[in-house]
Amino acid sequence: MVDPMHFDRRAAVYERFRPPYPDELWERLRDLGLLLPGRRAVELGAGSGQATAALVEAGLSVTAVEPGPHLAGRLRARLPQVTVLAGTAEEAELPEAGFDLAVAATSVHWLDLGIVLPKLHRALVPGGSFAVWRTAFGDPAVRTRFRERTGQIVGRRRGAPARPGPDELDTAGWVRELTAGGLFAEVSTDTFRWSILLGADEVHGLFSTFSNWSAAEVEEATRAVQDLGGYVTEHYVTPLIVVERASLP
Repeated sequence: MVDPMHFDRRAAVYERFRPPYPDELWERLRDLGLLLPGRRAVELGAGSGQATAALVEAGLSVTAVEPGPHLAGRLRARLPQVTVLAGTAEEAELPEAGFDLAVAATSVHWLDLGIVLPKLHRALVPGGSFAVWRTAFGDPAVRTRFRERTGQIVGRRRGAPARPGPDELDTAGWVRELTAGGLFAEVSTDTFRWSILLGADEVHGLFSTFSNWSAAEVEEATRAVQDLGGYVTEHYVTPLIVVERASLP
């Protein structure tokens, strides 16, 4: 399995080069009534705060759970108004009915849902929501010369460890994972497609944060950007799943 602590060892680079989530995602969360000021949110695997900052800006009171000590430290420095719990989501002590919203932004594949879903069911108020999203770095529906080059790099791997859970774009598979056991029920699913212009340095920084990319592969991807003129347009996909806490008999 790829190493989840890879991100913590690259904390400064992660904070600098991971892109924000698309505006359309936040608009959808507002439309669903999940970003009301004063609501209490818990974020699982908050990293350096890419999603956390937007939750705070929306007026939510946020508790962030982050297992990486360096990332947790950066999160505290960046957002001192956030309560940061250092440790894994499986270990975190969350108050019963203490939150209106739970969030996992590009972290659900690291969670042991057999432990986390019952924990969140207790920690959320009746009718509380769990919003799960992640960014797939590369839209399979859009072919570019840069993606051809990165595809060649990935295609040479042999026996590379896979990320846990369904494929990152298998939204139906993730819905089944999140609703298994009847603790949560599906509310909505959405898919946001967006693009970003990246230079060679930005590609180097971003790709070096990917836990399944080696240093040599990152260098090769960087050279590909340089070969293609120094900048590339990357097309990304961000699926969003929202499930609601079910009432048990």
